[in-house]
Amino acid sequence: MIRNTKHTLRLGALALLLSLGSCSEYLDVEPKDQLNQDQVYRDVFDADAAVVGIYGQFMGLAEKYVILNELRADLTSTTYNSSPFLQQLSEHRVTPENPYASPKDFYEVINNCNDVLKNFDLMRADNRLDSNEYNERYSDIGTLRSWLYLQLGIHYGRVPYITEPVENLDDVRDLNQFPRISFEELLDELINFTEALPYTDLYSTNSTLVIDVDGYNTGKFFINKECLLGDLQLWEGNYQQAAAHYKVVMETATGSGSDTERFDTYRVKYADIASNNDLAVGYIRYREQDAQALVNNNNQGWRSMFSREPDALWNTEWIWSLPFDSSFAPENPFIDLFSNRDGEYLLKPSQHVMNLWEDQTQRNGFPYDARGSKFSYNIINEQPVIMKYLYNYLDPATQLPVDVFQRDGRWHLYRAAKLHLRYAEAANRDGQHRLADALLNFGLQGEYTVPGQEDVTDIEQTNLPFPYNFDARQGDFPYYRGDWHRNGGVRGRAYLERAPVLGDSLISIENNLIEEAALELAFEGNRWGDLVRVAIHRNDPAFLADRVYAKLNADGNAEASAVRTKLMSRENWYLPFIWNDEE
Repeated sequence: MIRNTKHTLRLGALALLLSLGSCSEYLDVEPKDQLNQDQVYRDVFDADAAVVGIYGQFMGLAEKYVILNELRADLTSTTYNSSPFLQQLSEHRVTPENPYASPKDFYEVINNCNDVLKNFDLMRADNRLDSNEYNERYSDIGTLRSWLYLQLGIHYGRVPYITEPVENLDDVRDLNQFPRISFEELLDELINFTEALPYTDLYSTNSTLVIDVDGYNTGKFFINKECLLGDLQLWEGNYQQAAAHYKVVMETATGSGSDTERFDTYRVKYADIASNNDLAVGYIRYREQDAQALVNNNNQGWRSMFSREPDALWNTEWIWSLPFDSSFAPENPFIDLFSNRDGEYLLKPSQHVMNLWEDQTQRNGFPYDARGSKFSYNIINEQPVIMKYLYNYLDPATQLPVDVFQRDGRWHLYRAAKLHLRYAEAANRDGQHRLADALLNFGLQGEYTVPGQEDVTDIEQTNLPFPYNFDARQGDFPYYRGDWHRNGGVRGRAYLERAPVLGDSLISIENNLIEEAALELAFEGNRWGDLVRVAIHRNDPAFLADRVYAKLNADGNAEASAVRTKLMSRENWYLPFIWNDEE
């Protein structure tokens, strides 16, 4: 039963999708009273409406996802506008009435997922869905439910794992009806369920859910199942299995038609020094020693992945991204969260992460990482402002809103750099240190080449079995172009010097990977999970506690040492599992 939170398409039927005036209407949702059973789940179009409805409700979690995963970690701090509840999250002293800490809204979406999955089973049994229609939609919503449960495990530790619709959601608090299981038990359940789903690919290109409208391809709206499977196996410590799932996504375009699609999709490539039509940190050609020549606009360079239209180049980076449109619900929450220009300016970059960016060195000798103050945040009105969500809202010249009523934006969920860093983390843990280091730094070709050798037949490739097989060959005598010859590494694309390996390779490379995730993925909602996961794998609470301490200490917070002491106990990493009756 989907009560009160039942979401439907604005025009009432997915069959009208092709006639919609904009892609945003595709995700526009409205609360409805409960529908009679004979009005829903009649055919594939009703099934599609249910899928879209789930994603519409899911988008309401965007603000909480970013707040919990960033503010509880080390890259984001509160501002003078922040409420005491946000301050509680940052200082790990959450009280039961804190609305950001309540798990209820996660369970509202989960409960609707359970309802949809149950009805998909009934539709398949009655032949209202054929096997392909059922497999795609059931697997999509099932994977999304697993993603939601993973977030609950990360933030709450022990949670009830419920796979059937619940009549009264408040009953979830009843331990007798719904006992809570440990995070480890939850991971086992999620892996068993998600690995057994009948379909792990993207929606097929002829699916009624995949269309092009106003430049958007709706295929990027839906969760990537292989990425989520990789994440689950990485958390579980099944590193080779995690790498295998990630590698499937990394090879998405292998064997495809155009060179751009085949050689660039999810490859994390170097800058195009001739045209600067890329997603890299780069400078105008022949002016690499001029700081003013940094390519910094909405249509070129590293910054443009957060601001450009979803064109072919955008598609080489983004794996999962959901759009907000000012004309339709749900509302983009990120302008109020981050902007100090007609926003509430509730969160800002921590001094700690700003210091991390300033501690890097570019390959032209400049002593800072351009992904910091040039791209990920700007100083506006003497205040540090997180920019990844604001580039289409603020005028790049005046830093004022282009139009205060146009609050379009995106929820940035998964992209190629994150995929490479997660894959490298798994490979490194599985003993493939050289490969992990190559993907982190300057790419595969440079790592596996032999200086002066023109015949690349037996070099510039890993010569390893799946999932560690990569071909980065680029030769002219004989002519050869391997699928990975354009890979430039995460730091190579950022135009930075190599991250050195000091001491134990596994620990040193893992430290480098997690620091690089801070520099590359800051404010995108990954950080708390990264810290928790590595601390668990090392059985070392200090890995997490030290980084949260570093943030609070750099911000001048008097509670820094007390918070570090508290976080040295794993049980204190988790939020209280409670919601209030008035919610």
